[in-house]
Amino acid sequence: MRAATIRDGKIVLAEHPDPVPGHGEVLVRVRAAGLNGADQFQVLGFYPPPPGSGVPADIPGMELAGEVAETGPNAARFGPGDRVMAIVAGAGQAELAVVHERQLMPVPDRLGWAEAGGFPEVFMTAYDAIFSQGGLRAGETLLVHGAAGGVGSAAVQMAAAAGARVVATVRNPGSRDAVAALGAQRVVAPEGFGGHGPFDVILELVGGGNMAENVASLATLGRVVVIGVSAGASAEVDLRALMARRGRISASMLRARPLEEKAVLAREIEKHVLPLVADDRIRVPVAATFRLDDAAAAYDLFQAGGKVGKIVLLP
Repeated sequence: MRAATIRDGKIVLAEHPDPVPGHGEVLVRVRAAGLNGADQFQVLGFYPPPPGSGVPADIPGMELAGEVAETGPNAARFGPGDRVMAIVAGAGQAELAVVHERQLMPVPDRLGWAEAGGFPEVFMTAYDAIFSQGGLRAGETLLVHGAAGGVGSAAVQMAAAAGARVVATVRNPGSRDAVAALGAQRVVAPEGFGGHGPFDVILELVGGGNMAENVASLATLGRVVVIGVSAGASAEVDLRALMARRGRISASMLRARPLEEKAVLAREIEKHVLPLVADDRIRVPVAATFRLDDAAAAYDLFQAGGKVGKIVLLP
């Protein structure tokens, strides 16, 4: 098979042996694979696959969609030809990929391949952050930092569908109307965002530079959930302000979690989010698509920023 491959800090196209599904696993013929910040960090050598995952370190890609090509022993949930999508520990940006059947989700009929390939990582990450960790409820106010990206746009839509009020920070003025169209009641510049609070839940996708103002703009019993540090991993926080608000800061990564936790999250998405997709209440914004042969150009566009939605490879 062919795959986007990391060579000396760059992406090239290379041949690899076809993967073989093992116990409980499914071989997927990949039709689409989204790009994410973690892929960019992996190319640069900063974010390898989790130890023991069995994923080749030189093939990036944390989400994919495609057709079941073959099932391994005791894999019975899906059959050949079924349309499926999943988050994976890596190696998704290839013509073929092996995925445990418990991580797979069915692709709703209304999703094309590009949308399906850009769905799993961002919607599962956002759902886990704002609902499982942040405990967002109807009537509360959510602040999403960096809302024009994949995870941010997913969080805006799901929070709005759940009856929350959404405030979003977007640096590029040209992208703000598009984020508002996803359900954000207010889209603002990052500077001075605290003036639009207080916030019950803050989704931090940018980094440590926001943390002091995050804490200062929390509502009583407010929660900050950190899942991105692209603009800085260090922060100084006034713990007295956090204490006064009885606030909470949590953080996590999804990639290194065990199969059981990823399977539970996949079932939550099937129950609570896929029906919204089927009803056209949630969509997957796609900024651009590229052939697998042009993966290097896709990474260049991703690094340039300024987009709304996902960049997706189409093997």
